[in-house]
Amino acid sequence: MLDRLSFPQPYLSLILFAVWQFLSDGVSGASVVMGLVLAWMIPQLTRGFWPDPPFFARPWKLPPYLVLVLYDILVSSVSVARLILSGREPKPILVSYPLELTHPLAISMLASTISLTPGTVSADVSDDRTLLLIHALDAESDDEVINAIRTRYEARLKEMFQ
Repeated sequence: MLDRLSFPQPYLSLILFAVWQFLSDGVSGASVVMGLVLAWMIPQLTRGFWPDPPFFARPWKLPPYLVLVLYDILVSSVSVARLILSGREPKPILVSYPLELTHPLAISMLASTISLTPGTVSADVSDDRTLLLIHALDAESDDEVINAIRTRYEARLKEMFQ
């Protein structure tokens, strides 16, 4: 009985409640009650779509990672803009990146981070989840791309998940 009354996805519930409050016209008793109802009801209705709850061994490492990703997005945006405005021909490259991550959510976060950063796109993950195909807009070599991703993102994700 208590399991049905709990919040199966507490982080999702918190985000839903906060988004509802931002979308409401001011904080009032009715908006708080409606936000709590939605924050409880939506995760309950979608419970079957969440096979395993996300697992972070060290969740406190997530905020610094997000700050790093936002910083890299800004820096990469400027770099891509400079490349385009300079008229220099880019050196595109496809890289088969050997993954050290094993957790599916960690692999998804790495692929998403790569795609969010201007100038790189993660194109495919191998069926056995050992390789990630990456397209870089302008790079000198495979090793440059692999080393940058391994030290900048994958090492931090490994700390979070393992």
